[in-house]
Amino acid sequence: MRTTLSIILLFNFQIIFCQKIIEIWPNKIPNSIESKEKELIVFKDDSTMYSYSKAHTPTLEIFLPPKKDSKKIGLIIVPGGGYKNIAYKWEGITTSNYFNSRGFATFMLKYRTPQSKSVNISHLAPIQDLQRAIKIIRKNAKKWNIDENKIGVIGYSAGGHLASTLGTQHDLELYKKKDSIDYINARPNFMALIYPVISTNKKIYHEGSFKNLLGHNPTLKLLKRYSSELNIDNETPPTFIVHSNDDKAVDVRNSLVFHEKLNEFNILNEMHIYGYGGHGYSLAVNKGILSMWPDLLYKWIMQLD
Repeated sequence: MRTTLSIILLFNFQIIFCQKIIEIWPNKIPNSIESKEKELIVFKDDSTMYSYSKAHTPTLEIFLPPKKDSKKIGLIIVPGGGYKNIAYKWEGITTSNYFNSRGFATFMLKYRTPQSKSVNISHLAPIQDLQRAIKIIRKNAKKWNIDENKIGVIGYSAGGHLASTLGTQHDLELYKKKDSIDYINARPNFMALIYPVISTNKKIYHEGSFKNLLGHNPTLKLLKRYSSELNIDNETPPTFIVHSNDDKAVDVRNSLVFHEKLNEFNILNEMHIYGYGGHGYSLAVNKGILSMWPDLLYKWIMQLD
């Protein structure tokens, strides 16, 4: 009975605060094949935390603040999960609630997981979905009361890798253009990478994420393409980074090498390395000084030009 009640309350919460959920590909999804595989929602712990598994229908869940409170900033949220699952509530909805309450329009992305049987070329699906998502938001910026030049992305863990892939490779043509949205600029105006997977360097890489994304025997070309620090250029957007020294899942050197490369190209960036926290702490509620990072990010975004 308690579990059932928790699930009911969870979905009532979403109904109250979510304005709309849209499928980002209204017609045929590119790079997809017919499959009978079912998309799963996986509940954990007290049934208030849930993730998606085998995701194959990419969506944007839209949360708009009251117009009187709007900062006219849009934020796409990309949860992690090792490119196997999507930590939708823990890293997604919680982040949306925080920034939405502070006047941001927030957009929760449910992207295709690469190993879904409905995906044709695994490594292309997540970045195709994120590219399309930011174009949709930019197309509807006026309607959603945001500045089309103030749209950023925040990604956690493997979601951080996906966000950094967008930030460093936003101009790649990854699917055939089918409507006016596909011609819109996909470059984020800023990005936040929270304990991100970055590098394919085997000394520091997160093996599980890259196996799920690239398979077990990727070519050197693919490894270079998805090692985000190697793809930074002068068009890479301003970046905010958070990581912990004691992260046993994703080596902190992922963030350090990205920071170093950003500096080589004189890209505005700010990095916070904490002494504790491990991995997967989301907003770090009740975790001392670590819990300050969302506010630091908010202030950093607000001072951007």
